[in-house]
Amino acid sequence: MRFSRRQLLRNSAVLLGSGLVDFLRTPIWRWRTLPELRTKVAAGPQDPSPVTFVDVGREAGLNTRNVWGGVHHKNYIIEAKGSGIAFFDYDQDGWIDIYLTNGTRLGEKWAPGQAPTTHLYKNNRDGTFTDVTEKAGIGRTGWQTGVCIGDYDNDGWDDLFLTFWGHNILFRNNGDGTFTDVTRKAGLWKDQVRWGSGCTWLDYDRDGFLDLFVANYIVLDVSKVPPAGHGSHCQWEGIPVMCGPRGLPPGSNLLYHNDADGSFTDVTEKAGILKPGPRYSITAVSYDFDNDGWPDIYVAVDSMPSILFRNRHNGTFEDVGILAGVAYNDDGEEQAGMGVGVGDYDCDGWFDIFKTNFSNDTCDLYRNNGDGTFRDATAMAGFGGNTKYVGWGAGFVDYDNDGWLDIIQINGHVYPEIDQHQLGQTFKETRLVYHNLGTGRFKDVSAEMGPGITQRFSSRGCAFGDYDNDGDVDVVVNNMNDYPSLLRNDGGNKKNWIKIKLVGTKCNRTAIGARVRVVTGKHSQTDEVHSGTSVMSQSDLRLHFGLGDAENIDRLEVKWPTTQEVETFTNLEVNRILTIKEGSGIIHRMKASA
Repeated sequence: MRFSRRQLLRNSAVLLGSGLVDFLRTPIWRWRTLPELRTKVAAGPQDPSPVTFVDVGREAGLNTRNVWGGVHHKNYIIEAKGSGIAFFDYDQDGWIDIYLTNGTRLGEKWAPGQAPTTHLYKNNRDGTFTDVTEKAGIGRTGWQTGVCIGDYDNDGWDDLFLTFWGHNILFRNNGDGTFTDVTRKAGLWKDQVRWGSGCTWLDYDRDGFLDLFVANYIVLDVSKVPPAGHGSHCQWEGIPVMCGPRGLPPGSNLLYHNDADGSFTDVTEKAGILKPGPRYSITAVSYDFDNDGWPDIYVAVDSMPSILFRNRHNGTFEDVGILAGVAYNDDGEEQAGMGVGVGDYDCDGWFDIFKTNFSNDTCDLYRNNGDGTFRDATAMAGFGGNTKYVGWGAGFVDYDNDGWLDIIQINGHVYPEIDQHQLGQTFKETRLVYHNLGTGRFKDVSAEMGPGITQRFSSRGCAFGDYDNDGDVDVVVNNMNDYPSLLRNDGGNKKNWIKIKLVGTKCNRTAIGARVRVVTGKHSQTDEVHSGTSVMSQSDLRLHFGLGDAENIDRLEVKWPTTQEVETFTNLEVNRILTIKEGSGIIHRMKASA
């Protein structure tokens, strides 16, 4: 019997320990690159700051239970997929609010007023939230999966695009606390039922107006799906489970061009989005991965090769995922890609990718080589041991403000039935936190991060942002058939930080695609305003940089996406929330809340 290297690692992790496993995972031709990596990455802190996460969701007023399919049994794959969540400042008061997706149950007949709906929570600026769903006119019942934020009409108010198994919705922010469904008016309505998953706003042609990429998962007709346990793709570890995704028809991704008049044109085929063929796409994110000034798109795909669409600067894209090394794992195997985090974890000025996958596999860390390709750094980074989790939402987050991006991963199995079997895995799972050691490696510190991390849920989407404006990054999590978690970061603000809110004028108003570089001494960090990410979710549009012990910022650069012009600011105070408007400089400074 032959085993791939990853199969060997899965069976050996417990017996050998993660250190030796990581060594074995590294191909021989890469051994010589390890010292090279250490010399290129400045030494960082070896021990994390005393930070814990505490779930304050219920006391903060997040009292809406997520409803998503059966609790103890899933008959169809729609009941297992779950949905995203969003942090966004819908009323532009400087405090991020929360949008909560929701689902339903197949065949359920709800009493009047009892059907689950989506919800919008307004930040009260005192650590609590108020449910303003009815006032905002934003509640909907259905299988609402993904969410992404962007000001598509450049009126100064961020709008919401929501994906469904059914029909997607574009909610226009009216600027008065209410929203209007403009899906049909904007040309985004389709009569056919589709299963939208992740979405992302981007200005792919740099005309100053946000375009829209929508990932689709499965062409699902439950009347044509075999019953659970019937068929070759309806078993897992010998247990009869719901069928899919393999064996079911995959969906096709979509790209809409913003016509700058409030409407969109479907340019999917013209732009080359159909060329990779249908895929089980889940999460889409847009960043300038090759530093050429044009936004690219990465799509995490379930059970098929993932996609990296390179922007060709002429209105078209080319899938370079295989050539770039981000379509498969290091063994050339397809994986069950779920969520995506993007960040410059080694501070070399190039964006890297962290992708979550299904259990009995590792997640992937793709390190950007700076030449249009990526290196699978999963082994070198120390991720060889954790293979029992089904990973969903994830992100690069400097939770302790030491200037190096850490990783937070949200987990949850898809088969409730496994709790009746002794498989070493459970339906509800803990979260994971990896501390960046500043050497290209990470340390699993999950056990010491407090009850917000060690508690067990079957979670899906998560979003990152500083909801209490105290200078550290918090996390909101959507838990399947449970209340959402609001993980308050306690202790992360003991080190210094800066937070940047960008406002575009020549570029799109949300400034999606704008890049910020922060320099303190010899240390340089880079981030980019982005829509989507995690898993089918939206994080705070403000950019957060941990500064460690630096007492001032030597240099801050903003590169605006449409003009590619760079604005530079020097000798800035730390521990501030800065609002920078294109062409006008810093227009507002705010200190952290008490």
